[in-house]
Amino acid sequence: MWDGVPWFTEGGALHSAETARLLAYAAFGSNEGVVGARDLVVRALEQPAASVQVAPGACAILNRATGATYQAYAGRLPVPDTIPIAATGAQPRSDLIVARVENPYPAGEGWALPADPEMGPYVFTRVISGVPPTTIGRDLPTLAPRDSAIVLARIDIPANTASITQQMITDLRAIANPRQERQMRTARLGEATTLGYLDGSWQEWPGQLTTWRFDVPVWATRMSAKLSVSGFRVSGSPVAGDIRLAFAGLPGPDVPLNDDEGSGVRRRTILLSGEFPIAADLRSTTQELEVWTRLTAAGNGAVQVDQSSWLTLEVEFSETPDTELPEPAVAMGALFLESPFQEEPPEELPDLPDAGEPEMEGGV
Repeated sequence: MWDGVPWFTEGGALHSAETARLLAYAAFGSNEGVVGARDLVVRALEQPAASVQVAPGACAILNRATGATYQAYAGRLPVPDTIPIAATGAQPRSDLIVARVENPYPAGEGWALPADPEMGPYVFTRVISGVPPTTIGRDLPTLAPRDSAIVLARIDIPANTASITQQMITDLRAIANPRQERQMRTARLGEATTLGYLDGSWQEWPGQLTTWRFDVPVWATRMSAKLSVSGFRVSGSPVAGDIRLAFAGLPGPDVPLNDDEGSGVRRRTILLSGEFPIAADLRSTTQELEVWTRLTAAGNGAVQVDQSSWLTLEVEFSETPDTELPEPAVAMGALFLESPFQEEPPEELPDLPDAGEPEMEGGV
C-alpha cells in the first residue's frame, strides 16, 4: 500500500516524516557527509584543554533506523559546538567524534524524548570512546550499525593526557556531494622552441606556448593536472634533467628527462602530472599552469617542441574536506566570525497595513 500523501499535495493533506526524509535522501543523491568543504571541522582549542570544538556547518545523515529505506536527515550547526573529552590514564585511547541524530519516534529506536518535543534537540555531537586507532569513517556502521550518524574526526590521545592538541586530531569528514569540474585542452605548436644546457637552473620552458590560464572555482580545494607531450624532440648528448608542472607557483613532481639513446635526433612522449592544494585565497581567482624544465648535464644535448609535437592537457578541480578556517578555535561562547552559518538579527521593516490572514494550502 502506498504512503497516501506524496510530496507535495495541497488541500491540507498531512505529509509523513518518512516522505519528508525521502525528499532529503533524493536531494542528497543517497549520500551522506558534510555539505561544504569547511563544514563541521573538529579542532583543538587555541589554548589546549580537555575539549574540542566543532565548527559551524551542515550535513546529510542517512536514517539507519530499523525498517527505514530511502531516508536521510538534514542537520545544521549554526554556531560552534564545544565537546568535552575525557582524560586518559596509563593507556592511550582513540575517540571518534560523530554527528548523530537521536530520533526517539521511529519503531525500535531507544533514544530518550527531548525536554521540548518541538525544539528538540534531536541531533548532537557525540564521542564514541575507545575505538581502534585505525578507525576511519566507513567503520562506523560496524561499530554502531543502527546509529544514524556520520564521522567527523578521530582523536588519538596519548597516555596520561588531559589536554587535546591539534596534532591528535585526524579529520575523517566526507563531503556528501563533492563538486568536480573537468577541462581538456589540446594544442599543436606553431613554432619550434629549443632548450639547451644553461646552468642547471629551472627555466619556464617551453614558455608561453605551454602556459594556460584557469578560473579557479570558489568551492575548489584541489586541482589535478595531466599533460601529455607527444613528438617531444631530443637531440645531441648528453641529455639529463627534469621537467614538471607548476600551478599558481606551486611545483608538481619532477619527471626525469634522462636520455641515453645516442646523439642523433629522436622523439618520445613525455607524461607529466601533478596534484595541487588550493588555498582559500586562490579560489575565485585566475591562475596559471606552467611547464618548467632544467637540463643538468653540460654538453650539446637539447630538447625541443615543434610543429610535430602535440599537447593534450587534462585538468580537474575537485572539492575535498578542507580544514583551513579563518580563525583558530576559541573558548565556548565565541563565534567563527566568517562562518556562513552565523545568524544575524533580522532587518527591521516598516509596519505595513494589515492585509488579513493569508490562506495557505497543504500542511506537514
